[in-house]
Amino acid sequence: MSDPVLTIRGLERAYVTGAGELTVLRGVDLDVMPGEIVGLIGPSGSGKSSLLHAAGLLERPNAGRIAIQGRDCSDLNDRVRTQVRLSTIGFVYQFHHLLPEFSALDNVALPLMIAGVSRKAAQARAAELLSELGLAERVQHQPAQMSGGEQQRVAVARALANSPRLLLADEPTGNLDPTTSTAVFENLYDLARRTGVAAVVATHNLELARHMDRVFALKDGHLEPQGRG
Repeated sequence: MSDPVLTIRGLERAYVTGAGELTVLRGVDLDVMPGEIVGLIGPSGSGKSSLLHAAGLLERPNAGRIAIQGRDCSDLNDRVRTQVRLSTIGFVYQFHHLLPEFSALDNVALPLMIAGVSRKAAQARAAELLSELGLAERVQHQPAQMSGGEQQRVAVARALANSPRLLLADEPTGNLDPTTSTAVFENLYDLARRTGVAAVVATHNLELARHMDRVFALKDGHLEPQGRG
């Protein structure tokens, strides 16, 4: 039996607002296994993004433990947390956040070069990923020259460039029309399956959620299992 890629225990997160303290996570526990795709559903403000940000070591929770590939990351300093993110975690957001002056190829190659991979090897890896996502003819196009669905597929390729073990996706198809949304999700799903990455995907799209291995609803700060997709 494989060990979890992501282990979360007793996660709590609260924010101070003008109306007082707002608690969005109340003792959340979650394990995500290699090759597993877990869906998070819930209305805006329910805590989906807070859970992903904590799991991705972007925010520190108020309480709880987070382990990635068996390593407790809860008390790591910022420098080491950055190293773990770069080497182990891929992120896909609702907005693609591509660099507008860069080609699709260079947008995907950039995180590899930041990690110390040579430009030639990084571009070869980027071209391979873009081809797998049906973008072989778009590698030299800048984001403004591509459709919304193409831009988001570039973002998926960029998230997977460093061969992460954990993929965190926050409404990755939220800005796309239904047909394009389905196509992009299928691309993400297929690549996640082939690479064996553990994925957590927050979405409002219940139809997409049905295709995931497990789905949880965030309600009153707790995860409620919704059954298999």
